[in-house]
Amino acid sequence: MSSPRSDSATGGEFTSDEMMTVAAARSLRDEAVCFVGIGLPSTAANLARRTHAPGLVLIYESGTLGAEPERLPLSIGDGVLAETADSVVGVPEIFNYWLQPGRVDVGFLGGAQVDRYGNINTTVIGEDYHDPKVRLPGAGGAPEIATSCGEVLIVMRHNPKAFVSAVDFVTSVGYGRDGRAREQLGLPGKGPVRVITDLGVLEPDLATGELVLSRVAPEVEVEQVRAATGWPLRTADEVGTQEPPTERELTVLRELKATLGNGESS
Repeated sequence: MSSPRSDSATGGEFTSDEMMTVAAARSLRDEAVCFVGIGLPSTAANLARRTHAPGLVLIYESGTLGAEPERLPLSIGDGVLAETADSVVGVPEIFNYWLQPGRVDVGFLGGAQVDRYGNINTTVIGEDYHDPKVRLPGAGGAPEIATSCGEVLIVMRHNPKAFVSAVDFVTSVGYGRDGRAREQLGLPGKGPVRVITDLGVLEPDLATGELVLSRVAPEVEVEQVRAATGWPLRTADEVGTQEPPTERELTVLRELKATLGNGESS
């Protein structure tokens, strides 16, 4: 559940989900090429394009290049993406000629589980692949995004069931089971550079690949984040606090979410 928080400087209130979305949007730089998924990543990317990154190039998996939707799309097949795109190409071309050759700067990913080395599971919950506790939607294009994008942003709500010591199944590789797989496999992308949650931000230790808490959300304590994490969470030497959303960011974000009619639950 997204709990309300307040900004003592402006007196404004915002939810933890709004803080998470704004933090994700702030991670996108102007004129970057971004591979966008539906839900929170799409909301964050479109928020960034309407605020600090007007030149952000949005690519959706359906084959739309440079989409500038006037409202939030309901799916990757939403007609508003094709109507506003610079070009529409086939899905194989997106992967063969844009993603795999390294033409995408940043990709957004989420999942059911993420572990201490940034590996993501969207396949099964449970140790037995053939008889799992829960069978999830699967990989889609996520493994290629995790492998080939210049860098990856992971956006997920923070709780012990989602943030586990080791994922039950590696759908999309972060830094591997031991934190060194990207180097050993010669993967082209940097991998996860930031994990943005409703409680704060985790970033990888460059020496070990292990995720480390670098910032907390407003009104969140470090121990609260540790309690929501399924491994002994390390912290940066100095843990910062995220800047609350500005009035403009909140206004634009809420206007965006209103375009879905009944809001967005992602």
